[in-house]
Amino acid sequence: PNRQDTARAHGEPLGSDEVRLAKQQLGWPYLEPFTVPAEVLEQWRRAQERGATAHEQWRRAIIAYSRAYPEDAKELARRLRGDLPVGWKRTLPSFDRDNGSMATRAASGIVLNAIAASVPELVGGSADLSGSNNTIIKNAPAFAPTDHAGRNFHFGVREHAMAGIMNGMALHGGVIPYGGTFLVFSDYMRPAIRLAALMEQHVVYVFTHDSIGLGEDGPTHQPIEHLSALRAIPNLLVIRPADSAEVVEAWKVAIEHRGGPVALVLTRQKVPFLERDAAHPAAGLARGAYVLREGTREELDAVLLASGSEVAVALAAQKLVHDAGLSVRVVSMPSHELFARQPQDYRMAVLPPAVPRVAVEAAHPMSWYRWVGETGRIVGIERFGASAPYQRLFREYGITAENVADAVRGVAAARRRPYST
Repeated sequence: PNRQDTARAHGEPLGSDEVRLAKQQLGWPYLEPFTVPAEVLEQWRRAQERGATAHEQWRRAIIAYSRAYPEDAKELARRLRGDLPVGWKRTLPSFDRDNGSMATRAASGIVLNAIAASVPELVGGSADLSGSNNTIIKNAPAFAPTDHAGRNFHFGVREHAMAGIMNGMALHGGVIPYGGTFLVFSDYMRPAIRLAALMEQHVVYVFTHDSIGLGEDGPTHQPIEHLSALRAIPNLLVIRPADSAEVVEAWKVAIEHRGGPVALVLTRQKVPFLERDAAHPAAGLARGAYVLREGTREELDAVLLASGSEVAVALAAQKLVHDAGLSVRVVSMPSHELFARQPQDYRMAVLPPAVPRVAVEAAHPMSWYRWVGETGRIVGIERFGASAPYQRLFREYGITAENVADAVRGVAAARRRPYST
């Protein structure tokens, strides 16, 4: 009664005196601190009875269903356990130099449909951006009140609600929900993403248009700080694949991952298929970072790290410095979280401690400082984007092979200079 209509009712403990007065005003027994009124206890006991009745009805229905439809019941049990179908990876596509140069969002749409063919519990959609996010399951109906068999969800232009709905679907079980939008709009979803991570739920976010590379939509749509912000959420796995081959591996991880949600971060613009040899396959994505291209000699002058579309920039920079006599390793680092979970000997093998590092990403550099150390450099972006074709934007913002090569030369030269105060 003394806290009513004040901020103190919300922001402070009531205290024993105020609790006693509140009970007294309600006509409840108030002399004993933990007395439960008889009518409250009666309601709780009725709820127990209703729950027991409902559970028994459900148990009998499951038994009857299992007898009438044994194969369907077995499939339902598999999905509710969260087990994946045997051999589900057999339908996955493979990309090469002839068919693999495309935007990673386009590759994602191909992989998504291949997985959907063998993992029927994969369902989802986007916040009214299915055509841009490539999140439509082809030849499948839309989920609707009149068609619960539909697999394509029209969440509407409401990213936060979409992410909340996905959480509910995951908590119910039996489905793997995914939802797409532009990366910049992950801001709207952040509270629900954080809850998915807190509850360790298996949901997949398909974030496209992942950098200033989206082009003419301009600074309102071009994410800058979003990768670092998402990487800061505990239990959230962020994966930004470099090309179509890494997209296949990223979706594998997303489907098999347990213990939290997964964010796939994908380009709008076309990116080249990256040539690899047998010793450096795209399957290295599952470890978060892997050596994509070695230096010209065993003794390295620097290590170049990148994610997403900037891996191609790093490879072009490597060629420039190799022509100048420097030996530089290129590391594709699609997932900081996966790499951080690797054994120390693997991390040190990929990133030798004594070798200076340069990271490049068309985003805020904050999340890269952990990996480059005090002697390293980061080629990133610390201002908002602009409206222009992506090629010009990358040039104007310094995300170029020449600028990265200059950074590599700088750390290599600093390493050779004796330290002085």
